[in-house]
Amino acid sequence: MRQSSYSKLLLLSLSLTILSCSTIGDKKASGTLITGATLINPGTNTEIIESSYLYFADNEIISYGSMAETTNLPVAVEVIDARGKYLIPGLTDGFATLNNQAYANAYLLKGITTVIEVDGYRRGPYYPNANPAPDIYRLEGVGEEPASDDDLIAKVDSIHQVGYKVLLMMYSLTPEQTKLVYDHAKSLGLATIGELGMTTYKEGMEIGLDAFVHTTRYSLDVAPRDMADAVAHAPFSNNLNSPKWTYYKYLTQLEEGNTALLEHAKNLAASNSYIMPTMSLSYLDLPEAQNPWDDPVAKILNPEDINRPADPTTGKHSIGAEEQEAYSNLIANETTVIEPTYYQAGAKYLSGSATDVWGTMPGISLHTELMLLHTKAGLSLEQVLAATTVNFSNAFGWKVGQLKPGFEADILILDKNPLEDLANFTAISQMFNNGIEINRDSLFLNYANHE
Repeated sequence: MRQSSYSKLLLLSLSLTILSCSTIGDKKASGTLITGATLINPGTNTEIIESSYLYFADNEIISYGSMAETTNLPVAVEVIDARGKYLIPGLTDGFATLNNQAYANAYLLKGITTVIEVDGYRRGPYYPNANPAPDIYRLEGVGEEPASDDDLIAKVDSIHQVGYKVLLMMYSLTPEQTKLVYDHAKSLGLATIGELGMTTYKEGMEIGLDAFVHTTRYSLDVAPRDMADAVAHAPFSNNLNSPKWTYYKYLTQLEEGNTALLEHAKNLAASNSYIMPTMSLSYLDLPEAQNPWDDPVAKILNPEDINRPADPTTGKHSIGAEEQEAYSNLIANETTVIEPTYYQAGAKYLSGSATDVWGTMPGISLHTELMLLHTKAGLSLEQVLAATTVNFSNAFGWKVGQLKPGFEADILILDKNPLEDLANFTAISQMFNNGIEINRDSLFLNYANHE
C-alpha cells in the first residue's frame, strides 16, 4: 500500500524533530553536562572551581572548567543544573568485602563507587552478580604460608589470570621473596599491598610496595625484632597470651616520643608507600562509639551476614570483660599516640573500612574510618577527601578519584560543602557510577525487613 502525502510529511517532521534534539549547529549532542556547581578536585593542592561545568560521556570525564571562563560549553544530551551544589569524585573503600546485593546497595548509598574487594575466611565469599554495584578491584593474598619461589610466582600468575587487580603480600615472605614477588606483580600490572612479617616494613618501603594495611600490622617495625618474628609465624590468634596479643599489648604501652615509633614514622613519611589504618575495625571498642545500627542504611543489612556484629540494641560487642579491656586499650593508644605520630611525620593515607570483620559494616564503616582519620589521626577534611579518592590513583595508577579528563565518571553531587563538615560527604543529591546515574531511592527497596 502506498503512503499518503500526509503520512510522508508526518514522518519527515518526526525525523527532523529527532535530529534537532541530537544536534546543535554542527555539534552532535552526547554525554552529560553538569553546570553551576562548586567542583572540588582533591589532591595535595585541592582545586576548587565555583560555578563549574563538568562534561562526561560513557564512563569517561571529557572536560571540566569554569563557566565564567568558557565560551562554548559542550553540547550534551542531558544537562543538570547543579547551582548551589558541590561536585566531588566517588569514594573508595580500599579494604572490604561484597557478599550480597544488600552490601552493594549499602556502599552506593554511602557514595562509594569503588571497592578493593577482600573475600574468604571470616569475610565470606565474593558475590559477583550484584547489580547495581560499585566498581570492584579484587584482592588476593600470597605468602600466607612459607612457599618456594617457583610456587609463589605460579600463584601470582594464577591470581592475575583470573582477573584479580590487587596482590596482598603477607607474613611468610622473606625479604628476597618480597622483592621477587613485587617485581613479578608489577610486570603484570598488579597493585601491591603489604601485610608483612618476615620482611620488615622498612624493607617493604625500599622494595617499593604501593601500600600497607592495618595500623596494628604496619607498626611491627616499632616492636623488637624477635617479637615481630613471633607474630609473623602466628599472626591471627585471638588468644590474649598469643604472640599477636603480646605485641598488641606492647603497642598499648607505647608513649608519645618513643624512639622506635618516631623512626618508623620518619621512614613511612620518606617512602612512596601509602598506609591504610582500618581503625574502623576497633571503633566499637571506643567509649564514644555510636551504634552503627542506628544509621539509616543499616536497615537493609542483616546482622547474620556480618562477622562478630555489634549488638543491634547496645551497639557493642558481646565479649568478656578481659577481652573487651584489651581491645579498648589497644584502639585508645592506636588513635591517640600511634597513628597521630605517623600523620604528623608526613605519612600518606588511603581509606579502608576492613568490612565486614569485627562488626564493620558495608558503607557505614568507611565513613567511620573517614571520621577517625579526621578526629583521631589529625587529617584535615581536604586530606580525608584525598585519602578516599585521588590517593588511590596516586598509589596504584588507577583512573579513579579525580574529576579530570580521562578519569572514570564516578561522580557525587552533594547538597552541602564536604570541606566544611565531614557529615556532608553523605549529603548526596545525585550520583553517577561509570557514567550511569544511580537511583538511590531504589537501593532501599526489598531490604526493609532486615531489622
